[in-house]
Amino acid sequence: MGAPAALLGAYAAMSCATFVAYWRDKRKAARGAWRTPESTLHVLAVLGGWPGAWAAQRIVRHKIGKPAFLRVYWLTVLLNCAAAGGLLFTPGGQGVLHWLGR
Repeated sequence: MGAPAALLGAYAAMSCATFVAYWRDKRKAARGAWRTPESTLHVLAVLGGWPGAWAAQRIVRHKIGKPAFLRVYWLTVLLNCAAAGGLLFTPGGQGVLHWLGR
């Protein structure tokens, strides 16, 4: 598997894990149970799970009414996209991808 395909696979895996984390947190909120810290949800998003977080926000309707949370979420999206762009479209990033794809 090449490095870009591996990167895509990592995004898919992190997105699934992040979606599940949002879903579980939503269930915990409904039961009044101990919650997943927001910082954990943000770390999952910045590590590549932001598409899953976006899907969970829409499908599960979780964290959509918290402007402060959403501001940080969108910052994680920008940071992640900038990092991915750096990997894909700069000579240094492509060197890293080539090294990872060996």
